[in-house]
Amino acid sequence: MKISLDENEIMKAAILCEFTGIVRDALIGRGHFAVSCDLLPSESSLGLHIQGDCRNYDWSWADIVIAFPPCTHLAVSGARWFADKQIEQGKALDFIRYLMCLPVERIAIENPVGVISTLIRKPDQIIQPWQFGHPTTKKTCLWLKGLPLLKPTKVVMPLFNDCHRMAPSPTRGQDRARTYQGIADAMADQWL
Repeated sequence: MKISLDENEIMKAAILCEFTGIVRDALIGRGHFAVSCDLLPSESSLGLHIQGDCRNYDWSWADIVIAFPPCTHLAVSGARWFADKQIEQGKALDFIRYLMCLPVERIAIENPVGVISTLIRKPDQIIQPWQFGHPTTKKTCLWLKGLPLLKPTKVVMPLFNDCHRMAPSPTRGQDRARTYQGIADAMADQWL
């Protein structure tokens, strides 16, 4: 029998493929236990971070998993290279399937528009940063299991697109992958 949690109970969250700590720290700030896991070290020292491949750990203890898998071989922004990346894309899609099948009742997987929609399934929701207080566009898909759709928290006029305006740099991929604070706050407030 599943006992329903009262609003003051601490929830346990695993934030996978997150090196920034933005979502993990938003959850911790609301009194929940959250741990992040990524191949890279965490940029934030606020919470617990496991540096490694998330497939090497058991996440069944978590009440919720929020995952931000790499989009390098999945996003339509890189479609012109898909023909040369079929093996890498296949592995990336297998990783998405792994995340979707974790033995956790509530799962959210975030990724930009890409091949997940056509080769696995359509997203449950598409959000934009401007719906959560950031005046920019970045169409972001959410695949959800056991979670409600995110409700916009602060709709503002989109003025630009951060990702497309970023100059080439060694950290461009990481910078483009950052979760906007308004979206992290909405996840923390609405999903836990």
